[in-house]
Amino acid sequence: MTGILGGNPKEEPMHYGEIFNVWSASTVAKGAISCYRAYLIHAGDHDLKKVLNTLIDQAELEVSECDKLLADNGIASAPIMPNRPEAKLEDIPVGARFTDPEIAAKIAADNAAGLVACSQAMGQSIREDIGALFAKYHLTKTGLGVKILQMNKKKGWLIPPPLQVKRPDPVEA
Repeated sequence: MTGILGGNPKEEPMHYGEIFNVWSASTVAKGAISCYRAYLIHAGDHDLKKVLNTLIDQAELEVSECDKLLADNGIASAPIMPNRPEAKLEDIPVGARFTDPEIAAKIAADNAAGLVACSQAMGQSIREDIGALFAKYHLTKTGLGVKILQMNKKKGWLIPPPLQVKRPDPVEA
C-alpha cells in the first residue's frame, strides 16, 4: 500500500473518531479509578474488593496506554483526578454507604457499557493498532464481566430481568 494510510499504522494520522474514542476511553478510565477507589472504602466483601482492585488496575493500564497514544499524536488528555484521602468503612454513616450489592450492580453495568464502547471504537478505527488496542480492552472486559457475573450469582446479588418460566402453548395456524 502507498499513500497516507499505508505502511506502519503508528505513522498514520488518527481521524477525529479515533481521537475522540481514545480520549473518551482515557477520561472514562480516569473517572472509574476515582469512583472504584471510593467503592473500595465502602465495600465490605473480600471478593468484591478483589474485583474492584482488578478493575482499578485495568483502568490504570487503559489510562497509561491511551494517554501515551494521544501524546504521541500531539493531543492533550484530560487531567487525572486527585487521590482520595484515606477513610474507613466505619467512618461512613450507614445512610451514606453504598452496599456491596449496589457496588456490584454498578460495576457490572459499567463493564457492560465498556464492552459496547470498545466494540464501537473497534468498528470506527481505520488504524489497525487502535482497533487492536480496543479489541484487547474488549477481551479483558469480557473476562472481567464473567467474574463479576459469577460473583453476583454466588453472593445472591444478581437481580435478573423477568424470566419466562411458563411458556405459552404454541398456536397452530
